[in-house]
Amino acid sequence: IVKLRDKIMSNMDKVPPGVTDPMIKPMAVDDVPMLTLTLWSQDLNDSELRVLSLDVLQRLKEVPDTSQGFVVGGRSEQIRVEVMPERLSGFRIGLDQIAQTIQTANAEQGVGNVESGDLGFKVYTGAFLRNAQDIRRLVVGTHQGVPVYVGDVARVIAGPEETKQIVQYYTGPAADEKGPKADGAAAVTIAVAKKKGANGVTVAKDILSKVEELKGRLIPTNVHVSVTRNYGETANEKVNELLFKLCVATLAVTLLVWYSLGFRPAMVTLIVIPVVIVMTVFAAWIMKYTIDRVSLFALIFSIGILVDDAIVVVENIYRRWLLEDTCCSVISVDAVREVGNPTILATFTVIAALLPMGFVRGMMGPYMEPIPALGSVAMLFSLLAAFIFTPWLTQLIKPSLRTLHIHSEKEHAQTQRLERFYRTVIPALVDSKIKGYGFLLGMVAIFFLCMAMFYTQDVAVKIMPLDNKPEFNVVVNMAEGTALPKTANLIQRMTELLRKEVPEVIAMQTYAGTASPFNFNGMVRHYYLRREPWQGDIQVQLKHKSERERTSHQLATIARHLLTPLADAAGAHIEVVEMPPGPPVLQSVVAEVTGPDATTRRTVAARMTEFFKKSRYIVDANNYMQAPFEIWRFEVDTEKAVRRGVSVDAINRNLSMAMGGARLGDVKRARVLEPTYIMIQIP
Repeated sequence: IVKLRDKIMSNMDKVPPGVTDPMIKPMAVDDVPMLTLTLWSQDLNDSELRVLSLDVLQRLKEVPDTSQGFVVGGRSEQIRVEVMPERLSGFRIGLDQIAQTIQTANAEQGVGNVESGDLGFKVYTGAFLRNAQDIRRLVVGTHQGVPVYVGDVARVIAGPEETKQIVQYYTGPAADEKGPKADGAAAVTIAVAKKKGANGVTVAKDILSKVEELKGRLIPTNVHVSVTRNYGETANEKVNELLFKLCVATLAVTLLVWYSLGFRPAMVTLIVIPVVIVMTVFAAWIMKYTIDRVSLFALIFSIGILVDDAIVVVENIYRRWLLEDTCCSVISVDAVREVGNPTILATFTVIAALLPMGFVRGMMGPYMEPIPALGSVAMLFSLLAAFIFTPWLTQLIKPSLRTLHIHSEKEHAQTQRLERFYRTVIPALVDSKIKGYGFLLGMVAIFFLCMAMFYTQDVAVKIMPLDNKPEFNVVVNMAEGTALPKTANLIQRMTELLRKEVPEVIAMQTYAGTASPFNFNGMVRHYYLRREPWQGDIQVQLKHKSERERTSHQLATIARHLLTPLADAAGAHIEVVEMPPGPPVLQSVVAEVTGPDATTRRTVAARMTEFFKKSRYIVDANNYMQAPFEIWRFEVDTEKAVRRGVSVDAINRNLSMAMGGARLGDVKRARVLEPTYIMIQIP
């Protein structure tokens, strides 16, 4: 960020006059909300819910390890000064005069210090405006010797701002039958992120416990709180699932060693694996890695190879005991020496194969980094365990020589069976050229037949398999210039269709003119910047995967088929967005167009978009170009303005105030967490 700011500031001399300074805000994965709570009510409006949600968010930030939080939806409180033009004309007062009066009256500053006797005092002048009544009483001028107040020429209204975004809550067919029902209830969503390195499971539980404490005290009974995102719960489920797979993998390796070498070597393996894993987890803590799904995957991935060193050492110790016909520790040490160098070489060969993954750039780099890091650490610890811990443990639970001879004879019998098969097949292929070349041609043919499956698409190619997630989003883009009510109406019709046709839906939240709290995917795609009235999305919550037969991907595909005709009829474009199993990207297929001028780039990009839409394997094809839409332009006749003594800047400034685009400051209200701005406009 510092380098970026330095680069921009060093080129500020190239910025044209009138261009405001750029705003730079860092956005990282730790800024993604891990818990969202939707407050909805049939009795309160969205403005009242927003005030309540800000108070709730303030209390939730008291929970340890919580980070940034924000509120989506609801109208902010403001004070509107609605000027009546006919009264302005009658009193010969202009908009500039009213604005300047309000701004100068809403100021307080220190002007110095005075001493009186033994005491010293700070002197302040001015006062802040506290409410609408203070604004009404301001004297804006005089007319025929009588003071003219703001209330004489304008209506001063304290209340919610005009609707710029609409957030609603719907319950689905899979909702709890005994719970409250909602059909487009007014709603706001609270989003809370956790601090970097904090335990998301613990933070989520603490936040939900805090919410239960606030119910009935801060949160009234006619306001319902629905948990619409809980990454702490999903992370806990995934971690428990991976821990179970970790145990299954350990058990599978142990059983394989038991079958191959016997019970005691299997016990050595069963003890070595947890020891190495614990040492690896300790190293992860030192290296500032958290135990998450990727790091657990690294441990599971390593189980099959981290026992190789121990197995090699145990096998050679047993072999030497059989040769020497004694189980003494001196022979064990010499057996470890024999296989020491090749074991070290094999271990570092595996590490060399893992390390290149740590140098992958882009989003995949930091996402997959724990795999080579922890995998390499696990291999090093397995090498140490094989040379230090395994010989001692093998000596401690050593089998009898009789048991070793029994397993040796069993292994010899298995080897003889494999040798008989080998001696039956290989000589026939070597002695007969027809059979030999036929076998080679058959292998080549099978290889090309397998490769042809990719071309014929009999086998689908995927980098990572889709997970069965509890949610998906429908991103809606109306034609540029569409009014907010029309966008909200289309989203409502889509919501009703999903409630009717998808029985697995628990609840839905609709966002028009704004975006739902962004996730990891939305952070990369910049969904948090979607604030236009023709933009919106639907967040769909599904039943738990254990309670439904269809996967989230199947349901998302069904939703796309249901909603696409509705969107096409309204001239809209939709994208059904699922949570990716790996690092998010802008889209599965992205084409970047460069060219000499804007017209050429737009033409080529439009053709590329149509080309993508015609492909049967690509859905939701779109581009980042903003289509031209109708605008109104107020053109100033500069010649007439100069003759009447009016500057163009004054005209632009007054027009901005008349359209409601000017803030005159804010009133200082107690116990309010959001500024209450003073807006001036002509109704």
